[in-house]
Amino acid sequence: MNAAVSRHYVLAAGGTGGHLIPAFALATELERRGHHVALITDERGAAIPGKPAFLTAHVLPAGRVEGKNPLGWIKGVGAILEGRKMALRLFESFKPSCVVGFGGYPALPALLAATSAQIPSVVHEQNAVLGRVNRFLAGRVDAIATAYTEVDRLAPKHEAKVHLVGNPVRDEVLKLREQPFPAFSTDGLLRVLVTGGSQGARVLSEVVPDGLAMLPTALRTRLQVTQQCRPEDIEAVRGRYTGHDIPAELATYFEDMAERLADAHLFIGRAGASTIAELTAVGRPAILVPLPIATDDHQAANTRDITRAGGARSIRQDRFTAAELAKQIQAIAQSPEALATAAHAAWNCGYPHAARDLADLVESFGGQPLMDVIRVAQSLNAAGQEALAMENVR
Repeated sequence: MNAAVSRHYVLAAGGTGGHLIPAFALATELERRGHHVALITDERGAAIPGKPAFLTAHVLPAGRVEGKNPLGWIKGVGAILEGRKMALRLFESFKPSCVVGFGGYPALPALLAATSAQIPSVVHEQNAVLGRVNRFLAGRVDAIATAYTEVDRLAPKHEAKVHLVGNPVRDEVLKLREQPFPAFSTDGLLRVLVTGGSQGARVLSEVVPDGLAMLPTALRTRLQVTQQCRPEDIEAVRGRYTGHDIPAELATYFEDMAERLADAHLFIGRAGASTIAELTAVGRPAILVPLPIATDDHQAANTRDITRAGGARSIRQDRFTAAELAKQIQAIAQSPEALATAAHAAWNCGYPHAARDLADLVESFGGQPLMDVIRVAQSLNAAGQEALAMENVR
């Protein structure tokens, strides 16, 4: 829905892809509706690939307040206060109708400034565990947008602010949603896509080739693997696949990841929020290995909805062996029908209108007329019930 008038919005996000991909998606949707959008982030975020050309990035100080060193705390608080002061000056000239935070410490000064200036504010949580910055801000903001039906570390007193919108994904991925699952038969190729994030994951390089080699001959001889590896691991991984006589295309980075995902029958990798959002947007079965050192174990929580629905299998890293991987692949891909069923289950977990719904929520602040937005209770199940209560955002 197009806004009646052009407004200004400020988005604030940490400098990682997990924070910035949904921020870029929202910025694109708001700009499409005729609004002006600015970004507050850190130096990494200002330089990250994929930032829309129209989106001006402002780098503000943002300290971290953690650890046991008092000097570190003092330095961190000082940087946050300086960033807050700079954000207030930006708001005086830009006059935003709403400030939207996507987590990460660089978002904190902007949201604190919004509270001080009495500007409406929203936070978007990409993971199934409310992050530290969003937890700190939960009592101050006007709305909390979530990507999962169940979010840990969310205080009951803040549940009335929750709006389930999903996790926005890139346009090139979202376009794949209406394409059919790639044809797969008992004698056709089984195309497997393996990634571990932007730098790959060593555990995947060590386990996946041997796990694939343990599959029954009827499956193993039909494998076609695409795997993203760490630069220092790639030759060793190539040797493993060659020794197992499994055809594999390896690289440290794939420019055309959306196309790779479109062709894949099965995904193996980490359980970051953006990864799961893309898997459910497209509808791809997965074997997920949550990063064990993720803050608050949020990657394990991210797997709940898709695994409960039957669209994925989750393996803890301490149990991620070649034998266990082979076992789980056989369970999810034992027949073309089983794999297609898992693909459809993953597809049903997607939120294809996440960017639109988040933009609707953001537009509902700072101007008339107010727009109806989706309100959800924590009791919604993983299948995504559609009996959603509607009420005006105040």
